[in-house]
Amino acid sequence: MRRKYSMREISVCGYFGASAMLLPVFFHLVQLGSVFMPMYIPLLALPFFVSPMPAVITALIVPVLSGLLTGMPPFFPPVAFMMSIELGLSAGIIGLVLHFKKDTSPFWILLPVLITGRFLYTGMVWGFSKVMVLPAGFLSGVSFFSGWPGVILMLVTIPALVSFSHKIVGNRNTLDGK
Repeated sequence: MRRKYSMREISVCGYFGASAMLLPVFFHLVQLGSVFMPMYIPLLALPFFVSPMPAVITALIVPVLSGLLTGMPPFFPPVAFMMSIELGLSAGIIGLVLHFKKDTSPFWILLPVLITGRFLYTGMVWGFSKVMVLPAGFLSGVSFFSGWPGVILMLVTIPALVSFSHKIVGNRNTLDGK
């Protein structure tokens, strides 16, 4: 059966998607985009506000769309596609965990997802580096270690954002319109 998504969910996805495209511009102005991973913040916060499938679709589309419109993330090396895969899977896992365990703290949902995402992304960098005959060990190592400030930023900002918005608007079920 095909599920119809509410106008609220589509609007929230649009807002978070636009934020995910705009935040990196500001971070890249001061050369901190690849370290703090600003596109990840709105896209990994999104599953806390909408059902899993719209969050996954938004997380899959935004890195590629941003690459087309702004040149960030780049298509060569295929960073946009690797980010799309990582963010789509991460958003899906967060959404599914929330679907079955609604009362779990955002921090404890994010922590394993972000760690797993770093390993997944590092594996993709290693694989693509091998295919493109680049120093795979070096590039995957740099990729793995350079992302940790962003992981810490997400572990601080996303739970705070979710908590703040739930205090103002209500819990996730209220935001889902259920």
